[in-house]
Amino acid sequence: MIRLGLRLTFRGGREAVARLVITALATALGVGMLLSTVAGMHAVRAQDDRYAWLETGAGFVHPRPVPAGTTPLLWSLSPDEFRGRIIARVDLAALGDRSPVPPGLTRLPAAGEYYASPALVTLLKKAPHDQLAARFPGRLAGTIGAAALAAPDSLVAVVGRTPQELHAYPRAQAVRYISTTSPAECRSGCYAIGIDRNGVQLVLGVVAAALLFPLLIFVGVASRLSAARREQRFAAMRLVGATPRQIAVVSTVESTVASALGVVAGCALFAAVRPLLARVPFTGARFFRSDLAVPAAAWPLIVLGVPVAAALAARLGMRRVSISPLGVSRRTTPPPPRAWRLLPLLAGLGELTFFVFAGRPRTTEGQLAAYLGGVLVTMAGLVVAGPWITLLASRLLARGTGRPAVLLAGRRLADDPRAGYRAVSGLVLALFAASISIGIMATMHGKRIVPTYGHDPAETMVLRLNTQEFPGSFTEPPGGRPPAVPASLVAQLTAVPGVRGLTLVRRDVTEVGRFADPFLGLVRCADLPHTPALGRCPAGAVTARIVVADTSEGRSGKAVVPVASPDLASLPVIAVVLDGTRGGLERARTVLERAFPHFVPFSIAEEQANRPSNQLLEQFQRLADVVVFASLVVAGCSLAVTVAGGLAERKRPFSLLRLAGAPLGVLRRVVLLESGLPLLALAVVSAGVGFLAAGLFTRSQLQQTLVPPGAGYYLGVVCGLVLALALIASTLPLLARLTGPETARNG
Repeated sequence: MIRLGLRLTFRGGREAVARLVITALATALGVGMLLSTVAGMHAVRAQDDRYAWLETGAGFVHPRPVPAGTTPLLWSLSPDEFRGRIIARVDLAALGDRSPVPPGLTRLPAAGEYYASPALVTLLKKAPHDQLAARFPGRLAGTIGAAALAAPDSLVAVVGRTPQELHAYPRAQAVRYISTTSPAECRSGCYAIGIDRNGVQLVLGVVAAALLFPLLIFVGVASRLSAARREQRFAAMRLVGATPRQIAVVSTVESTVASALGVVAGCALFAAVRPLLARVPFTGARFFRSDLAVPAAAWPLIVLGVPVAAALAARLGMRRVSISPLGVSRRTTPPPPRAWRLLPLLAGLGELTFFVFAGRPRTTEGQLAAYLGGVLVTMAGLVVAGPWITLLASRLLARGTGRPAVLLAGRRLADDPRAGYRAVSGLVLALFAASISIGIMATMHGKRIVPTYGHDPAETMVLRLNTQEFPGSFTEPPGGRPPAVPASLVAQLTAVPGVRGLTLVRRDVTEVGRFADPFLGLVRCADLPHTPALGRCPAGAVTARIVVADTSEGRSGKAVVPVASPDLASLPVIAVVLDGTRGGLERARTVLERAFPHFVPFSIAEEQANRPSNQLLEQFQRLADVVVFASLVVAGCSLAVTVAGGLAERKRPFSLLRLAGAPLGVLRRVVLLESGLPLLALAVVSAGVGFLAAGLFTRSQLQQTLVPPGAGYYLGVVCGLVLALALIASTLPLLARLTGPETARNG
């Protein structure tokens, strides 16, 4: 029977070949997407591990054995930035001949030398010298190897200093080993660098789940192509003596062959798209191609598991082909779906509701199991409940109407609601995935703190000199007094081409004394017109208290409160605020970094963009876009195959209707209604369920109320539905060719 199954698979005519190709294509998409997801998880982990050496000197890292005779290394990590791109800068000085060497370097740079990553070397050559290269003293000694780079386009510099220079750095410390603890493994006292590996892997798991069901439905739809013809063929085989078990073997051989071909094609597809995937900045940075690798333990699960799942889906799709020899001609209408089909859907939503009241699991693994399980059960519930909802919609359609097309469509849907739902199930699940993804993203965007300024934040730069919780400067110098800002430096900054204004913010001691709020400061009102982002003083005011761009509290420089005029010249400067063009601010940044090498200025826009919560949000947005796009592609393929196959299966009934006097226009409206009604009805249900699931997730995981999406979502849904209906309508011209008298005579 296996040989017979192979013969029927490869030599069963054009219909058999088409079914084989489409089923293999569906399996290939599944294998390719799952391989890409697993490789993406591995790449995220590898990228996070390459940040480990930058955790050197952090408060808590796993200690490494220190070889005997190792001499200390003075180490200071600070961020830098150029035109919105972060530069990781490490200043170091060896205290002996056997100091540890960071990865990617063959030796430590001497004082007056520095190493740069390949991307930074390229940038140094392109950018004007006074905007970037002048920040790094001495000469370029070489490039940093890939072992120290999180991504091919990472900007990293390792600068050699003298011990005397580094002793003046507040953050410098002596270390005896280079950290191998990644940011995800560092539990406390760590630097805020790297990526949220656990969060990205959680979302990647949800991505895989969101794509799994549409792919399995696509496989099931492909396996049902020419289902009626296959049922007749299997019934004829039963009449000549084939047993149900032999029929099952033949059917399984067809599915297994298609799945095996799909696995091979899926592996080839993954190999082809791997270079393109490496260029997609899922985490905000590109991957090394070698990092996009599938672990050895995952290959058997995917290579064997996907074909088994595809074969099971195909077997379920053809579970009625092994009926009795006379079953094809004596087949009756199956019983209608019952309301119990709503129970799995309610169970999935109930699980997500449980965590709203019980609280989210504490570990990432627990959150992945909880939310991924809830999403999977909810999607399965939509699949199970779909036929019952289709039946309900068909009965409402046919009730109280006298139009032939509406009656025919309603009765045909009521007769077999499972087939009506099957045609649109892929799009329904795609809309669910889009709704839950966009709902979560809209909530995270809506709750994001973005201060409001009356000026372009990219044209305002702040150098803070007295607070430990901001990028660029970690602690005050010994004694708690910020470094002095000499008048010569102020004159040099104001003379920089492109700098339009400068304001010095001094420590506010008018009310709270020496330990003032680090984000509050005093300014001369005469300086504020030159830095519009800080606001304006009321008329007649001489001195004012302002907020120095505190993005953590959402406060901005607009809060200007006039105060009594103290002796500002005697107060230490806590911040230097500059306004100017982007090129001018980069030149000013270079001047400031040469004057204060351990304090790095950031523009207000850069500070907002570099907040970990905003970076994580951008990563999640990219992954959500992947889910929506891939789901719609798979669903569109499924709909096209279903509509084309459905017309071929029903050509004889439609031919008989035409012979009985039904106009061709009526039959076309029947086809549109049969596919359009379930699509529209279930689109409303799936979108509602998706937003409900998103709301439950944001409430339990983020402790936030769901924020409705913008008009773009609704416009996208409408456009998607219109395209789906247009795809259905594009098949209508086939009716004229498929429903001729010869079809009824030969059927």
